[in-house]
Amino acid sequence: MSDNDVEMQNVTKRFGDFVAVDNISVEIRDGEFFSLLGPSGCGKTTCLRMIAGFDLPSEGEIKIRGRLMGDTPPHKRPVNTVFQNYALFPHMTVYENVAFGLEMKKVTRSEIRPRVLQALEMVRLPQLVDRKPRQLSGGQQQRIALARALVNRPEVLLLDEPLSALDLKLRKAMQFELKELQRQVGITFIFVTHDQEEAITMSDRIAVMNEGLVQQVGDPLEIYERPLNRFVADFIGETNFLEGEVAEIGPGKTVVSLGGNVRVLARATDGITVGESVTVAVRPEKISLEPTAARSNGAYVPAVIEEAVYIGTDTRYTVRVGDRYHVVVRVQNVGSDLEGTRPFKRGETIFLSWAIDGAQVLIS
Repeated sequence: MSDNDVEMQNVTKRFGDFVAVDNISVEIRDGEFFSLLGPSGCGKTTCLRMIAGFDLPSEGEIKIRGRLMGDTPPHKRPVNTVFQNYALFPHMTVYENVAFGLEMKKVTRSEIRPRVLQALEMVRLPQLVDRKPRQLSGGQQQRIALARALVNRPEVLLLDEPLSALDLKLRKAMQFELKELQRQVGITFIFVTHDQEEAITMSDRIAVMNEGLVQQVGDPLEIYERPLNRFVADFIGETNFLEGEVAEIGPGKTVVSLGGNVRVLARATDGITVGESVTVAVRPEKISLEPTAARSNGAYVPAVIEEAVYIGTDTRYTVRVGDRYHVVVRVQNVGSDLEGTRPFKRGETIFLSWAIDGAQVLIS
């Protein structure tokens, strides 16, 4: 048997003339927390609905545990889905909500009760068995929806933006609870989200999607540090983009001319040639600000401070490079010296520097 729990092979989904998912192939491994990440309308929820069986592919195949799903209806697939709005029955108690799926499957009463209580223990809410959904907080409702899905012992759990209705503080707390729950139960979670931080925090691997296509699949470190294209680099976190031409290719490095005498360094990239138009992507936290060129590491870029904003953990600078670029730099604030938290002032000339490995060349 394959090590993959779910496989989408050359899957396309059309709604009339609109192509929601365009010939994608994704393999999701047994027992991993896998996220489908992308902006609204990119096709991620459509993928989840096809795995669940609510929609059928126009082309291609979906396998779960090596078995072709074809037109297998949702209730006969070894999956359960947790929806964005939780879909709890308001007239039922917590116990009745969690037991509902088992009752529909004609599980005996003697087996239902211990399984329901076990599921509620998993989400740490056994004390709420007699309450109605209206008596629960948003976080509690979310965990009851998880218990209702887990009680059926699915091979794969599908989660369609289940945290999006929660406030920021609770959402962050639930991210860690959900990941810990996934480790505890040991089954495959497929999680749909548009929140980059959420995906990076929780996932073993991520598929970044845009306009029905998978742009990149990788673990959070790979997605953040080694984006394959400009969309991924821009969508995941904050990135500066500097357009120029390849001036030099050396051992382990690429030198890119931004025009005039300004040159920047980036790590080596396969498949590029001198004179080619490229984009250098460098994240704000990778950049150092130096008062003089002599203190910079390797090549340096002259710039002028346009704005300095203190935001607690760090200071966010906007600097001007030549006449074309505005670059964002984030410098961590260290210590409690109030005079030292914002060393550079508006209008001051400084120099940008970064490690070669901190910048990446993207082919324009």
